[in-house]
Amino acid sequence: QVQLVESGGGLVQSGGSLRLSCAASGSTFAINAVAWYRQVPGKERELVAAITRDSTTNYADSVKGRFTISRDNAKDTVYLQMNSLKPEDTAVYYCSETDGFLDYWGQGTQVTVSS
Repeated sequence: QVQLVESGGGLVQSGGSLRLSCAASGSTFAINAVAWYRQVPGKERELVAAITRDSTTNYADSVKGRFTISRDNAKDTVYLQMNSLKPEDTAVYYCSETDGFLDYWGQGTQVTVSS
């Protein structure tokens, strides 16, 4: 059974930084693509950043230059370093892993950026 557990969310002031972690278990993590999404109430979940098995990355335009996604296959963990945070980054952040057939999701972690 695949499990994804996010951590690292919290309350931070505008301009601050947070580092999210997502620990995976029960999957072939090293060969799967992993991504971070975020969602605010009343809006669709949106892709924030993604990283492939060979560490090719992709970012939403709104976070380019501020966020960095990385992975540690030895720890089955994906990270999202978030710098220069803005109030509009406030959302629940979810990590997702795909094996090409199924998508797996974590429970989410709240990030709140105060102005």
